Amino acid sequence: MSYVFLSTEWLDEVEKLRHEMPAPPAPPAGVSVDDLKINVTVTGGPDGDVAGHLVGTQIQRGHFDGAPTTITVPYDVAKAMFVEGNPQAAMQAFMAGQIKVEGDMTKLMSMASAGTTGFTPTPEMLSFQARLRDMTV
Repeated sequence: MSYVFLSTEWLDEVEKLRHEMPAPPAPPAGVSVDDLKINVTVTGGPDGDVAGHLVGTQIQRGHFDGAPTTITVPYDVAKAMFVEGNPQAAMQAFMAGQIKVEGDMTKLMSMASAGTTGFTPTPEMLSFQARLRDMTV
């Protein structure tokens, strides 16, 4: 079955998939898990704006209370980042001013570092990404 990205049904299915996955690998040396907790507001989606947060590279429901950083991302860019696994989409959108950052920019840099430096996705993570793509419209 297919679900619209960030719809309630999609988020429900992602939570089910997440429980089937082994724990994600530890962040690279020098990056704490707290550095990777960032609020995300996705704008312009079919159901309106959606508040979420990142735990590592996974989006989850709602904002963290007291998160040091919030990014605002257009729906199509968020879908490219989280479903298609396209980090270039994020970089291009950021350089074009489509991604807005509020708060501690160093937390965002830690997240970027964790996603690119010394981090290789596990086969389970790649499988999770493929399942996201398969279930998302």
